Amino acid sequence: MRPTHPTRPRGYSIIELMVAITIGLIILAALVTLFAGNSRERGEIERANQQTENGRYALQIIGDDLRDAGYLASFNPGTVAGPNPQLAIPATLPDACATDVPTLNTALSLAVQGYDNGNNAPACVADLRPGTDILVVRRASTCAVGTAGCDPQVAGDVYLQASGCGTEFTVGNYYALDSNAGSLNLHQKDCATAALIYQFRTHIYFVANNDKPGDGIPTLKRAELGPGAFSIVPLVEGVENLQLEYGLDTAVPTTGSPAVYTADPSSYNGCAAAACVSNWRNTVTARINVLTRNLTPTQGYTDTKTYALGLTFGGAVNTVGPFNDRYKRHVYYSVARLNNPAGRNSP
Repeated sequence: MRPTHPTRPRGYSIIELMVAITIGLIILAALVTLFAGNSRERGEIERANQQTENGRYALQIIGDDLRDAGYLASFNPGTVAGPNPQLAIPATLPDACATDVPTLNTALSLAVQGYDNGNNAPACVADLRPGTDILVVRRASTCAVGTAGCDPQVAGDVYLQASGCGTEFTVGNYYALDSNAGSLNLHQKDCATAALIYQFRTHIYFVANNDKPGDGIPTLKRAELGPGAFSIVPLVEGVENLQLEYGLDTAVPTTGSPAVYTADPSSYNGCAAAACVSNWRNTVTARINVLTRNLTPTQGYTDTKTYALGLTFGGAVNTVGPFNDRYKRHVYYSVARLNNPAGRNSP
């Protein structure tokens, strides 16, 4: 006869099960915390990378345009002098938002123009962020109409045509700047072949309070001259401030190198009228200072920093902040040489 043994319980007890569940929940909570931390870090890295790209891109756009400022094909406005009314220098600074051909002709000799801290801002600049600079760049396109890959001629847009024909020089026709295609009838050096035509560009850079109306995202924008009007194009989101200093070549004769820097050539050395125009004509470099911020806030962060954006007109460090919000910021800085004005002598 077999001996009988007491029956052993099978499975886990309620206590063992609760202990296992508790351990599992602790491990799960640790994993969730780890994944959440990694997600936040990845988000911060993405925001930082985007901010870096935006800052560098803003400098590149403005810097490239400044390096081409004053490009007028084969026409050299350094010869602007004398009684010829076509070559007259403006007595006062022109309206940057003007679209009429006579005003654009008077502005032709001014490769750059600016508005310090947005003072007396031109009318075509909308939603301007207070205390930020405005930069105006004037130049011809580097791509002639009809050349492969270049934009076609648009009715009503303004175009530049530089003459190379000596016969036309003798009657004072050095260039044509007009929106009427029939007025663009100058010739190349052989006085027979039609001279090339280039779109004339006026670009006005400024910082707007919003990318799209009411979104609160500060954005670098550009007003662009078109047929009879300016159109505003958003360029870089997250640009919160733009400050510029202009290098003036004050030597006589000019050397192409800056002797002084000022945040406002329109007021430098107590200038007025024609003297201010000369300051802008003698601008050969520009220091570009850009402040960018992340597009979204960072939890648990407060921006208590101050940021230096070059110098004010009075020569003090131009500081902004602290903002005391949750956005992370960074300053980007660059110097651009205005190749065309720097290579010419003032009359």
